[in-house]
Amino acid sequence: MSFLERMKDEILIADGAMGTLLYSYGTDSCFENLNLSHAEQIQQIHEAYILAGANLIQTNTYAANYLKLQRYGLEEQVKEINTYAVRNARNAIKKDAYVVGTIGGIRGIRPNTVSIEEIKRSFREQLYCLLLEGVDGILLETYYDLEELEHVLAITRKETDLPIIAQVSLHEVGILQDQTPISEALSRLEKLGADVVGLNCRLGPHHMLLTLEGIPLPKQAYLSSYPNASIPAYTDGKFHYEGDSEYFRQSARDFRNQGVRLLGGCCGTTPDHIRAFAKELKGLPPITEKKVKNSKKIIISNSSATLREDPPLQDIVKERASIIVELDPPKKLNTDKFFEGAKALENIGIDAITLADNSLASPRICNSAIGYRIKKEIGTRPLIHITCRDRNIIGLQSHLMGLHTLGLHDVLAVTGDPARVGDFPGASSVYDMSSFELIQMIKQLNAGLSISGKDLGEKTAFSVGAAFNPNVKSLDRAVQRLEKKIEYGADYFISQPIFSEEKLIEVHGAIKHLKKPLYIGLMPLTSSKNAEYLHHEVPGIKISDSIRARMAELKDDSILAAREGIAITKSLIDAATELFNGIYLITPFMRYEISVELSAYAHETSAKISRRRQNAEVTIN
Repeated sequence: MSFLERMKDEILIADGAMGTLLYSYGTDSCFENLNLSHAEQIQQIHEAYILAGANLIQTNTYAANYLKLQRYGLEEQVKEINTYAVRNARNAIKKDAYVVGTIGGIRGIRPNTVSIEEIKRSFREQLYCLLLEGVDGILLETYYDLEELEHVLAITRKETDLPIIAQVSLHEVGILQDQTPISEALSRLEKLGADVVGLNCRLGPHHMLLTLEGIPLPKQAYLSSYPNASIPAYTDGKFHYEGDSEYFRQSARDFRNQGVRLLGGCCGTTPDHIRAFAKELKGLPPITEKKVKNSKKIIISNSSATLREDPPLQDIVKERASIIVELDPPKKLNTDKFFEGAKALENIGIDAITLADNSLASPRICNSAIGYRIKKEIGTRPLIHITCRDRNIIGLQSHLMGLHTLGLHDVLAVTGDPARVGDFPGASSVYDMSSFELIQMIKQLNAGLSISGKDLGEKTAFSVGAAFNPNVKSLDRAVQRLEKKIEYGADYFISQPIFSEEKLIEVHGAIKHLKKPLYIGLMPLTSSKNAEYLHHEVPGIKISDSIRARMAELKDDSILAAREGIAITKSLIDAATELFNGIYLITPFMRYEISVELSAYAHETSAKISRRRQNAEVTIN
């Protein structure tokens, strides 16, 4: 009799965590590889769960796929690891127990990191290995991304008639991270052929039961639930769980009353937790009718408490010539010169001051703090750069929520220079996200949703800029990155500095099909050494041989060299304003007077071009 047939009249008990026990024993590497190196230890854990009362145990194969084993250089051992995992489980069971082959989700809170095609290829290989070894069913568990689970479930149903358990994981009670209500998600899984549908991981008994209250009994499938033991604690460099087995015993009947027919445990659970479930539910039949509580319908606000008081930059630069200037926050706490420069730039009429986020991985005064002061004290629009380097996903969302609260709505999403290039080479680079994903995250906040799918109560109003590096061997590939950033939600672009008219023309031709505007980056050189350093050592900057030669001729005269750098930039402004509405000036070494002079020149040049074009139109008409 299959375990699915037994579930018609019984509540089956599943096992608990494997990785938690291995971690507690001091194993902190690739748990799946232990199927080969420590088979006896794996079998002992399976046996412990069976002795605790588990009817159904899962193979130690959660991450035994090509994509995840690749992290350990074990991607060529997919077949061997999965094969021995099934054999270890089979060797552990006695009568009245079943072995299901476990395949875990790959996508997490960042669904776009791995394509569906890659997932499907990796999944098929693992699935075939488990099926060939003769499992009693397949367990698809810990899927945060419903799209991924639907694809792999469809593959599984096509390849086997064995029972399939399909389980999603939630960040928030009642909804998936893409805002799909849990009842709808489980219904879709049932229609795709899952025999058991349910929840596992992330939530403990309390929140999992709250979610189950809004889930009706499936029409053809059965419900499952594998709660975590508790929220994990982190002490002395190790994770541990403090949820006790008595708490699980007390919740066991509540799981039964919500219609669960397969009850196990996930992270932090041990044989003691499973024993508590088994003893409390022994002999109790499953329920066949259930009253469902009306789950609260999630309504995303159509308004924002902090509405924009000014048009976004992308609208400004589409309509007219626009100048923005980068003025780096100071490395030291004295801000007098910085604010002198900010006031001077405001007086000359620029549209925004852009504030880098610890450029070149060197700590500076927080750009959001100094940006808020610029806006309040001077009235200038701050454009806040946000790097992926310094904050994890939690910190990024918190930072963005803070910017929204401060009324700072203009941001530039960038990857950020790695920590090793800066003042603290031993510091960690986080990179939880790429710039693409950061753009997408900001746009999701604009829809009123956190990255986990939670309703934020109101929408943010961010205008999202993205970086463009035209100083690469293949400009076509750089433009393809722009197109991808547009897909993720970028509103406009800011380029790395360009140092030749030829490159300006080339860039204009390469991006003219794009509907998003571009601010062309221009950086005045101050000396020959400055030019050589930028060209040879700073990522994303290349200076033509002719300009470096011009600067080299004046290497012994710092004043003339600086004037030559300004002259070169003015000639580039002449060329750029013929082709682009947006000019992005980068202030060298806090010498704001240079940016003031160039901003005034850019205004004059734009006005001349505008008058000339108007006169030409009058003549034609």
